[in-house]
Amino acid sequence: MFTCLNQSCGAQWKPEEVTIKNEGQGELFRCPHCGARNRVLRSVKPDGRVVYKQMRPKPAN
Repeated sequence: MFTCLNQSCGAQWKPEEVTIKNEGQGELFRCPHCGARNRVLRSVKPDGRVVYKQMRPKPAN
């Protein structure tokens, strides 16, 4: 399950409900509801499956 990290949105999406692509700043999905960019990390499992994990933003210092 992915969650839109836009503070005013917060919608949750199943992986099959979003499109993951690279827009030049790494892989991400755009929230279907508000259009916010949400970063994901791609990994390949030993059986060859590609899985994505949502990345949380780094806290501001």
